[in-house]
Amino acid sequence: MSRPLVARIRLDAFCHNYRVAKEAHGGQALAVVKANAYGHGAVQCAQALADEADGFAVASIEEALILREAGITAPILLLEGFFEASELPEIQAQDLWVVIHQPWQVDALMAMQLSRPITVWLKMDSGMHRVGIAPDQYRATYERLKGHPLIAQIVLMSHFARADETTSPHPLQQVDIFRAATAGISAPVSLSNSAAVLGWSGARTDWARPGIMLYGADPFVGQRDATGAPLGERLRPVMQLEGAVISVRTIACGEPVGYGGTFVAERPTRVGVVSCGYADGYPRTAPTGTPVAVDGQLTRLIGRVSMDMLTVDLTDLPQADLGSRVELWGDQVPVNEVASRVGTIAYELLCNVKRARFVYSGTSH
Repeated sequence: MSRPLVARIRLDAFCHNYRVAKEAHGGQALAVVKANAYGHGAVQCAQALADEADGFAVASIEEALILREAGITAPILLLEGFFEASELPEIQAQDLWVVIHQPWQVDALMAMQLSRPITVWLKMDSGMHRVGIAPDQYRATYERLKGHPLIAQIVLMSHFARADETTSPHPLQQVDIFRAATAGISAPVSLSNSAAVLGWSGARTDWARPGIMLYGADPFVGQRDATGAPLGERLRPVMQLEGAVISVRTIACGEPVGYGGTFVAERPTRVGVVSCGYADGYPRTAPTGTPVAVDGQLTRLIGRVSMDMLTVDLTDLPQADLGSRVELWGDQVPVNEVASRVGTIAYELLCNVKRARFVYSGTSH
């Protein structure tokens, strides 16, 4: 027997969300599977899309090699490029695509004796101010790379800082900066992350780079389009995080629960203890009232989350008992809802899941 904490990964939902991204954006799309597919399992997710995805994107060569070793032959883009010039021979050998975002990377690439053509994605800092070639240096950098006989293709790219804010002018300002700096250059373009795919038609170009939307979390966190529909309405949650009730007791009115006694019963309260805590990735800062679902019925977290356990209110759920299934997020409890209660984003919660037993269903190879 194993501890009853399961992360159910529905690969059919992952593939569905990729198709939503492709349909919304048009053109081609790299499925972003960095950080172990946002905590979902990069190999399993990539294998599920192996016959369908136009390519994949990861953060580093280490992540790319895991996919190559698992049999993924589709293009893989290194979003952070290379960190040392010594990585370039392996990048070539594994036929990886590479983002160039710093002048020293350009110098290293130009100095290398290339043995086979390499595809470069040239990143512009159009307003994120994190990494990227400055707009006034971008054209010269492009021309320099274009002059290398073994640069197979150059894709022009940038990244949005505020695409998840539907009322912000910043994304379109970034588009204007990008277009002004690349005017007259004939090359494929990639601008759209998940939020831009769903909410910014003016940013749709040749290549999209959907990430969080592939895992079923709406990057707009409940914002709506002109018809009143949620922008992420068609997305399906991929991860269902489930614990189980491992203890039940009733406490009297006025009795506290858990560390610090942060919850005090205002009536006789039936308390269920659940096999999940902050060491599993459930946020310690989740307050009383954070939703959970027990055997399909919504209730609430009560008291402070501890390392291995948390407590839920079963007072109005008389059928709930030992072994009852507890959804911490998934179909009934959106991960965005839990994230909003603790002042973070779904990305962080999904990436942090550990100690759970991962069970995969749907499309697989």
